[in-house]
Amino acid sequence: MTDIQLLSIPLQPQACIGFVSGPACGGVNVFIGTVRNQTQGRPVIRLEFEAYEPMAIAEMRKIAEQLKQRWPVERVSFHHRIGVLGPGETAVIIAVSAPHRQASFEACQYAIDTLKQSVPIWKKEIFEDGEVWVAAHP
Repeated sequence: MTDIQLLSIPLQPQACIGFVSGPACGGVNVFIGTVRNQTQGRPVIRLEFEAYEPMAIAEMRKIAEQLKQRWPVERVSFHHRIGVLGPGETAVIIAVSAPHRQASFEACQYAIDTLKQSVPIWKKEIFEDGEVWVAAHP
């Protein structure tokens, strides 16, 4: 089962954890990405996330299917914020469950790395002295 959402409201880690938890799952791994208060020594005032939503959802579904093909993954949850976020706010949550911990760790890391490379979600960093769009594919 898969739970994929782009949300303009604060993300709830427990919702993702609850979705992926189950009696067959001995390993639940969660990645929570938050907004830092600085980038390369420059204070961050806020981030703005934009997405091409239909394609972003489709790409996240594709990643979830890749996880299930590569590891014995039971359930996957991707929640990503769009809109304006301040330092300390949660930008992304990925939760993965599998019968054993190693698979859940590996699948979760693959999920966030692949999401950052292929999902059309863009981030603008706003500083006191300007702003910059961060490369979607570093």
